[in-house]
Amino acid sequence: MEPFAVFLTSFGSPEQLDEIPEFLRNIRQGRPTPEKLVREVQERYARIGGASPLPALVGLQARALQARLQTRAPESRVYVGMLYWKPYIHDVARIIHQDGYRRWVVIPLAPQYSRVSVGTYLAAVDRAVADLESKPIVHKVERWGDHPDFIAAVASHVQEALARFPNPEDVVTVFTAHSIPMHFVKEGDPYPQEVEESARRVAETVGLARWRVAYQSAGAQAVPWLGPDITDVFTELAQQGVKHVLVVPIGFLTDHVEVLYDLDIELKAHADQLGLHMERSASLNDDPRLIAALEDLVWRALAAEE
Repeated sequence: MEPFAVFLTSFGSPEQLDEIPEFLRNIRQGRPTPEKLVREVQERYARIGGASPLPALVGLQARALQARLQTRAPESRVYVGMLYWKPYIHDVARIIHQDGYRRWVVIPLAPQYSRVSVGTYLAAVDRAVADLESKPIVHKVERWGDHPDFIAAVASHVQEALARFPNPEDVVTVFTAHSIPMHFVKEGDPYPQEVEESARRVAETVGLARWRVAYQSAGAQAVPWLGPDITDVFTELAQQGVKHVLVVPIGFLTDHVEVLYDLDIELKAHADQLGLHMERSASLNDDPRLIAALEDLVWRALAAEE
């Protein structure tokens, strides 16, 4: 088998508080960031220990995937490139090219497709490849939120979390994913349908009777965002007399600020105010079933190229 590279792409996250201003400038494409917003983001990172674990966790995923792939393809290698922080996608693309790999499989670490996330990652890869002197053969995996191993991994974490409640049958499960601006949805972005499909498959696997899909972490732009917002869903559930809620971060693969702060701190405080008993299912991180899903995506991509 011809040697190949796997290119995992992600949003990226700073590892120190003093890196946050530059990180926000990257997200805002060079536009100045209001000092109040910088301080708010720094406070969130400080509340989760001063840094996001995302880079380290993605590194664990990459190493675990490489170990699995090398049992069949010893010369294969897994690389990680980030959109808004180091190592940047364009820098890593040059490294892969310099290392001599002619065949690449690009997998965004976001299971449900959206132009905002996956589409942006893949466009960044396209730009990086366009700058290379010789062009590799690139297969891009756009969506995989229905992969059986991914669904099984999330379902297992849901079952483990349900066991923490006194009576699992009393629990309403709320699947959550990052919101996107509504204008993308109106233009036909399939993201809401893909999030709903992932949630439905997990719910069917576990046998959930009561479940909802909600969205979180809307940006600072003064535009309509995809909902319902998870805080509004919690308020509605409390008004209906619900007492126990399980949150499942179906749109996220690792612990990071949107999970550790937005859910575990901010949403938990909201739940406490409403008198709701809230638990969260654990993030997949380097769960072996997630790594198995990624490995299968690689082999499928390579087979499709032949």
